Amino acid sequence: MLEAFQMLCPGCVSHGLPQASRVHQTFDRTRVAVIGLHTVFEHHQVMTKDALGVFIHEYRIPFPIGADTPGFGNDIPRTMKSYGMQGTPTLVLIDQLGRIRQQHFGSVPDLQLGAEISALLCESESAKAANNQQVDTASDVAAQCSTQGCPMER
Repeated sequence: MLEAFQMLCPGCVSHGLPQASRVHQTFDRTRVAVIGLHTVFEHHQVMTKDALGVFIHEYRIPFPIGADTPGFGNDIPRTMKSYGMQGTPTLVLIDQLGRIRQQHFGSVPDLQLGAEISALLCESESAKAANNQQVDTASDVAAQCSTQGCPMER
């Protein structure tokens, strides 16, 4: 989960970042990674790296935060632009293959977000089970093999 925010964005401070913290605390961190992305498209002069460090400390943000690369001049930051974000907060769900699966601008209800994350986790489990089934089937066939050869399943 990627949470794009600006530290001076009221929706980010009141909704986006607290929700990202809840996701970080709720889900197994080996299965769901939460990453913040500070993406500045206004008030550049006050949104410095030092100010971000103080903000992260004061708000006790528990997950890693990256800083978006500024655009040219005061243009839209690069990641924000490449992901087609409309503003902040923006929440992006990325699956284990690196594909963007959901993107929400503004507030997302916790139940909806939990269902979306759970659906992606179920997909991951189904894919793992299918891969394990293929391995198990191959093992079963290998167990039937002898020095005479391996029988073909019909």
